[in-house]
Amino acid sequence: MSIEVKVPALPESVSDATVAAWHAKAGDSVRRDQNLVDLETDKVVLEVPAPATGKLREIRAEKGATVTSGELLAVIEEGAVEAAAEKPQATAKARPAETSTAAGAGEPAAQAAPPPAAGDLPPAARKLATEHGLETGEIKGTGRGGRITKGDVLSHLAGAPGRPEERVRMSRLRQRIAERMKQAQNTAAILTSFNEVNLQAVMDLRARYQEAFSRKHGVKLGLMSFFVKACCEALDRYPVVNASSEGDEIVYHGYMDIGIAVATERGLVVPVLRNAERLSLAAIETAIRQYADEARNNALKLEDLQGGTFTITNGGTFGSLLSTPLLNPPQSAILGMHAIKQRPVVEAGGIIARPMMYIALSYDHRIIDGKDAVLFLVAVKEALEDPARLLLGL
Repeated sequence: MSIEVKVPALPESVSDATVAAWHAKAGDSVRRDQNLVDLETDKVVLEVPAPATGKLREIRAEKGATVTSGELLAVIEEGAVEAAAEKPQATAKARPAETSTAAGAGEPAAQAAPPPAAGDLPPAARKLATEHGLETGEIKGTGRGGRITKGDVLSHLAGAPGRPEERVRMSRLRQRIAERMKQAQNTAAILTSFNEVNLQAVMDLRARYQEAFSRKHGVKLGLMSFFVKACCEALDRYPVVNASSEGDEIVYHGYMDIGIAVATERGLVVPVLRNAERLSLAAIETAIRQYADEARNNALKLEDLQGGTFTITNGGTFGSLLSTPLLNPPQSAILGMHAIKQRPVVEAGGIIARPMMYIALSYDHRIIDGKDAVLFLVAVKEALEDPARLLLGL
């Protein structure tokens, strides 16, 4: 019986997806719930499992194809997976012993992989190598996986050191990031205000209670939870910073859905902490750790990334001292955290070194006045420099 593998229903905000990778090829035996193919959307990678056990008879959408909800991806011929398919694995496991025996007889244990044949080269590189009668084994490949590029052939002909160059199509996520960042620049009047925070009190609090906090809640007490709570406190005082613009209207949100920017190998994603104003420090740290793990494993769900009324991004984890973060449309403000540096400050008439951080607020000047932006930053600074205020609601 033939079973069709189709694109799952995509959310309303996602119109199509790109076939990112197949994990089986036509003719392979597959098992039910085995991940067959990855579909990349603007925000996340979706895994499509096999709906039945059997043989993958044909693939209808090759890697790189754009597909929509319900579109046919492949056809599986349902049936038991042949036991013989597992035998080559057993044979493969026995091969190392045979190789070892042969090596003992004086033969090499392993041989280098043969150089790529001319037919394996990209068309431009193959044509150039053929025209000049070059042996591919003479050319050093600098492309992905040692692949020989046209630039490698040209460098070999010139007798000069390689000047590698490779063109890689942008992923769907990277295209979406570029689109949204340009949208922010084109539609908002972005201005950035700065301040600096003395984090000594927060650092002392973390050092004092870290062990007990970790033991009770199973997660470390980080800096981000303090910043989330401080921002919620400031947003409550200056609600226009938590607002967004729609046409000629300003939408004031009676809740605080805080986006936390997370860097992944695929690009930046911003999962959202819903109703962050109601969360404890422990709940915030737990949610952030879970989102970070899911982001690294491409396991974030689309609903985790949708919405948000305000965003926090931390370039300090990579060493950034100062930056002007870009807005995350349709939000009207974003807070940038930076590296903590020991700097001299004046306290009680004396100079002392303290852990200082520059913070930046980029905001849409169309709806947020400079006064509100500056006072918002001051409120964040005051809450972090006296964290007891967060616990006492002062």
